[in-house]
Amino acid sequence: MEMMLALAVGTLTGSGVYLMLRARVFDLIVGLTLLSYAVNLFLFLMGRARIGAAPILDGQRAANLAEYADPLPQALVLTAIVISFAMTALMLVLALRTRAETGSDHVDGEEPR
Repeated sequence: MEMMLALAVGTLTGSGVYLMLRARVFDLIVGLTLLSYAVNLFLFLMGRARIGAAPILDGQRAANLAEYADPLPQALVLTAIVISFAMTALMLVLALRTRAETGSDHVDGEEPR
């Protein structure tokens, strides 16, 4: 399971970096979105992936901390999701405005020859 999740993080990161290096604004936005997904998954995996673990400690079983999920990475991922959504919305508005002003979706404003 850990290998599959590590491959998912690596694939999302590689795809995001590849798309960010292209010369189109839409590819840049999709690449940044994929990179933010990779970072979110990485942050979530830092809390150790557990299935069926309780998120809150109770007084009876507080001695064995290995049975509980860490809530901090979950809170960080929730915050990162909100920030990436706002960033994506802002970048889409800027891309649409730039497309309307320049007539091109290239990052330098010119079509390749």
